[in-house]
Amino acid sequence: MDRSARRFAAGLAACVTVVLLAGSAFALSVGDKAPDFTLASADGKQVKLSDLTAKGPVVLYTFIQAFTGT
Repeated sequence: MDRSARRFAAGLAACVTVVLLAGSAFALSVGDKAPDFTLASADGKQVKLSDLTAKGPVVLYTFIQAFTGT
């Protein structure tokens, strides 16, 4: 097996592994309660989901690569 074929086989094996592992990951369904977690805010303060939901509904939105310069 030449080098490019081995690289392709390794990449394919990695992709299959990721798909199989992702399928067994914990996922929420519509209407499920999100598990409590804590993240740092933009100013560095710790924000806990349960503190926010105590005040009312919360919407989480991500900006993937919004500020990465890519």
